[in-house]
Amino acid sequence: MGQALDKLKSRGFFKQCSDEEQLDKMLSSGQISLYCGFDPTAESLHVGHLVPIMAMAHLQQAGHKPIAVVGGGTSRIGDPTDKSETRKMLTPEQITINTEAFKKQIARFIDFSDDKAIMVDNADWLMGLGYIEFLRDIGRHFSVNRMLTFETFKARLEREQGLSFIEFNYQLLQSYDFLELFRKYGCTLQIGGDDQWANMISGMDLIRRVERGETAVLTFPLVTRSDGKKMGKTEKGALFLDSRMTSVYDFFQYWRNVPDGDVEKFLLLYTFLPIEECKRLGSLQDQEINQAKEILAFELTKLIHGEEEAKKALDGAKAAFAGGANKDGMPTGELAASELESGINIMDFFSQFGLCTSKSEARRLVQQNGAAVNGDKINDVDAVINSSHIVDGEILLKAGKKRFFRVVIK
Repeated sequence: MGQALDKLKSRGFFKQCSDEEQLDKMLSSGQISLYCGFDPTAESLHVGHLVPIMAMAHLQQAGHKPIAVVGGGTSRIGDPTDKSETRKMLTPEQITINTEAFKKQIARFIDFSDDKAIMVDNADWLMGLGYIEFLRDIGRHFSVNRMLTFETFKARLEREQGLSFIEFNYQLLQSYDFLELFRKYGCTLQIGGDDQWANMISGMDLIRRVERGETAVLTFPLVTRSDGKKMGKTEKGALFLDSRMTSVYDFFQYWRNVPDGDVEKFLLLYTFLPIEECKRLGSLQDQEINQAKEILAFELTKLIHGEEEAKKALDGAKAAFAGGANKDGMPTGELAASELESGINIMDFFSQFGLCTSKSEARRLVQQNGAAVNGDKINDVDAVINSSHIVDGEILLKAGKKRFFRVVIK
């Protein structure tokens, strides 16, 4: 097995492929162009996108040329894959804004200088398609009977809402993307999550029928956590790469608090540390495994937000959990001293700074002994936070075991 495929397998970037022997030969016989698509249906990429992005980066390091396809066209329809209901339609303006954000985030991982990689928007070729011509030239190559055998469509058809015609066309458009990239850039490999398998092999088949070209596809496992929680989901929602949507501190803390059994897997998938080092860190036990989690959190935060922000988050975590002096990286808000003169109920105080989403949640937190102010537990729902709680110009809040907030008094 060649080095490129062996590295992908060793790091966990392999679920299934169209032909392993063919793929290995392709990756070992000189530079190829490969692509992965990202539909800009949100304002930011999230951690679910990191697996294909990291795989593209590793393949680029092996000498191959990535093509990042931002789905400015396909996002106007919505991929029904692994979705229980129709996606909400976005305006063209929203899609344009999201597309620009995706481009900047992907560029943190992929080197686009000197034509080492390219980024394209499928709106460039999809928006100008004539419907009749598309049906005549492309649609005739797809069998509805075959499409209905795919799990994606079968699952939706069994639900009350069913599958809309517009979503049914998504597979044709993604397949056409592959065909267009094959024609324009000689792209011969598509990579993506295993939930995309049906769309990807349909693209291979279309290229074979229309251009008699030989291509390959490679899918990755859908990443899950060993504790059963959905990957990348936090109490505040999805774990986004944009610091305005997920703070740098919260991003760092997510990885710092992953289950022990996931450390090696996440180091291999989400960092560029050598494989041997990832395995060594992942094998640590007891208190030492926390050092490995800290390295995971720091390395990944550095990739997304830069080394300076990663250091701030690390210092903030140490300040919160180990009494470190530098609290700059902790989530921080300000409050006028005058607002504390008459006091603020503890439940309102925790809700005001986002540690609780509602007063009822704040009540449960306090009653269950999960609320602490400056390190002191408070279980009285009628307790009042006032100027007596100010220590060195601030008040430190803690909700549960892992969520902190620093209130700077002005």
